[in-house]
Amino acid sequence: MKKNIMLLLLLTCSFKVLAQKEELIDNYINELYQKNAFNGNILVAEKGQVVFEKSYGLANEKTQQKLNTQTCFELASVSKQFTAMGIVQLQKKGKLSYDDKISKYIPELSFYGDVTIKNLLTHTGGIPDYMDLLAKEWDKSKIATNDDVIKAFEKQKPAPLFSPNEKWEYSNTGYLLLATIIERISKQSYGEYLDKVIFKPLKMNNTFVYRRWFKPETKNNYASGYLFSRELNKKVTPDEFGSDFYVVYLDGIVGDGMVNSNLEDLLKWDRALYGDEIINDNDRKMIFSSYEMSGQRSTDYGFGWMLTNSPDYGKIALHSGSWGGYITYIERHLDNDKTIIVLQNNALSTTEIPVKNIRRILYNQQPEKQVKIDNSTLQQYAGKYVTETGKTKEIIYEDGKIYVPVGQEEKLELIPVSQTKFIVDGFSPEVSYEFTFDSEGKVVKYRVQQPEQGIDYEAKKIE
Repeated sequence: MKKNIMLLLLLTCSFKVLAQKEELIDNYINELYQKNAFNGNILVAEKGQVVFEKSYGLANEKTQQKLNTQTCFELASVSKQFTAMGIVQLQKKGKLSYDDKISKYIPELSFYGDVTIKNLLTHTGGIPDYMDLLAKEWDKSKIATNDDVIKAFEKQKPAPLFSPNEKWEYSNTGYLLLATIIERISKQSYGEYLDKVIFKPLKMNNTFVYRRWFKPETKNNYASGYLFSRELNKKVTPDEFGSDFYVVYLDGIVGDGMVNSNLEDLLKWDRALYGDEIINDNDRKMIFSSYEMSGQRSTDYGFGWMLTNSPDYGKIALHSGSWGGYITYIERHLDNDKTIIVLQNNALSTTEIPVKNIRRILYNQQPEKQVKIDNSTLQQYAGKYVTETGKTKEIIYEDGKIYVPVGQEEKLELIPVSQTKFIVDGFSPEVSYEFTFDSEGKVVKYRVQQPEQGIDYEAKKIE
């Protein structure tokens, strides 16, 4: 009798804790929604059991269609984990080796020498960014494909950024090339192959590869992605910027993005990564391991997953994505079996990624309040800087926030943690920027640190 009473009390306490977490998360996201900082879907699970799942806002501004928990979103760079899994499946069948040089499958790029499939998987290949190349060379009235990018590289032969395994640098080009390797080996399109080896076996019935401008289709219960147009002073879809907008003319490219899914299917994916239906323990170790580069530095990136270790949360595998109005995020707490999935379809200056505080609520920690900095101070941080090696860097200010440009059209927000120190939003391991003022109150330099990657340098402000 006493055991039954104790069990009942434990269950009651457990339900009460879950209800409190649910309420705290809902209150937090509602607060963001009310100030136009969140529009999307969220799922939080513990040991595979959903503890929070809810939609906030609209799927389509024109029709006023509301989001629901089954709505599908473009995953952007969260797609990379599926590309990596496609490669893993080919390796398991003996169709390739991770140590194969990419020239074995893409001879057009033989001038990249010793770059291997594993280098592409872990962002250690040093192949330049295709978006920058196409921004200069491509006829933007046409939609580019993977083959078009490879032909452009074959023609231009851009020099590598560094030797294989010399350093880590995030590479969309690498994952584009992995998708091409999948297609050339499997004799199927990227989408057909992923559907056959991943989506169908895992019953991910609402997950698919979709290129809306390259190959238009009617999709039901689908979220449109929205950006903010300064000229029109309203939210718009990417095609409203014109056919020469990068999101449109790069729409034929797969591997670094273009997988679409919803909350339910991504939870199925999360659970499958603990099981043995499509991978075994050795595969799991390869996927979720960090790899050593020259100089004994670690990548902190496995096969399609960023990796971090926290004294509070244990080992975490995560990835974020941002493309064409979509902001996506999946986080898997490998030691504690907790899962956070965030799918947003508004990428505005006010948009926030709420993962940090959701994580804190999950672990019974108080949510943090964001540090507020005057716009006049933020504007002082904006400008051009030069590093000790002579490389020019830039910090830009837009609508009360500061950003680091990382490509032709992409930028990463810097989130304040103090009046002078910021962290890169949604990036792991954490990257910090700390600004220094002189005695006259002028910004003179910043320092960038990411100890896990051995990054520690200063840049002086020049204008």
